[in-house]
Amino acid sequence: MKFEGIHHITAITADAPGNVEFYTGTLGLRMVKKSVNQDDPTVYHLFYGDEAGSPGADLTFFEYPGAAPGKAGAGMVHRIVWRVASQEALDFWHERLSARGGPSELTDYSLLLADPEGLEHELVVSAAEDEPLSAHSPEIPGEYALQGFEGVRAYSNAPALSEDLLGETLGFKRVQGELWEVRGDRRGSFYAYDPAPPEINRSQGAGTVHHVAFGANMDDLEAWRLRVATAGARPTPVIDRFYFRSVYFREPSGVLFEMATIGPGFAVDEDEQHLGERLSLPPDFEPLRAQLENTLTPLPYPPSWRLAASG
Repeated sequence: MKFEGIHHITAITADAPGNVEFYTGTLGLRMVKKSVNQDDPTVYHLFYGDEAGSPGADLTFFEYPGAAPGKAGAGMVHRIVWRVASQEALDFWHERLSARGGPSELTDYSLLLADPEGLEHELVVSAAEDEPLSAHSPEIPGEYALQGFEGVRAYSNAPALSEDLLGETLGFKRVQGELWEVRGDRRGSFYAYDPAPPEINRSQGAGTVHHVAFGANMDDLEAWRLRVATAGARPTPVIDRFYFRSVYFREPSGVLFEMATIGPGFAVDEDEQHLGERLSLPPDFEPLRAQLENTLTPLPYPPSWRLAASG
């Protein structure tokens, strides 16, 4: 069994409309599903990604209106790393972010930036041969678009405690130091540890990552769950999230992991041309539609150009 790299990354926002403006407007991602948190359906669960909503480029957010800003510390992912195609793409993004008043730092090999709530991102020129996973935006030339996840960086005070679970149980391959590769037959990504800043008291809140999910083949999920349980990591039962099935557990450094299946996918209840244009609710939540549509904050999506393009 192998994981197909990172499936999705889920973070927290206190401002869904602003979140939509940044990720679909500034970064040019497509909203591929507008839904609700299935553990708390009174709040949004927003999914951004490439045109098809592919695993490997799926960044999602729980919205908790008014949530206090969080601080990434030990046991939390603190940076999301994206692929781009070239140095010219880094230059393009540096100029675009600067023109929009967003902070960014261009280094010799990457571009560091943060969203309006402080969530860290890094763009790197990738040598991976995986299929690029990009969205269409009239403001972003296709050759400069984000191409999916390269990996994530997490803070840990004791990364050695996680070695057996990562390497022996989950099949991650150590590249060097605390950098691990997660690669299947179709895709790969990395998972890395950095020393936790001693001055930070970690807190989960707006602008922080909630969990990172790795892509599993549907037929392997229960076997993965049993394997993780045997290693002592205390996984949840398999949970049906309608768009995929999931198992959650914490790895020894404290980061919340999810194993999520490749499929059924976001087109099970929407035509692919119209992903994310309406509130999508799994069948168990459909009776709440009228209530939710009256209470959830209206969002600035889809943009007029996408409505025109999709007919």
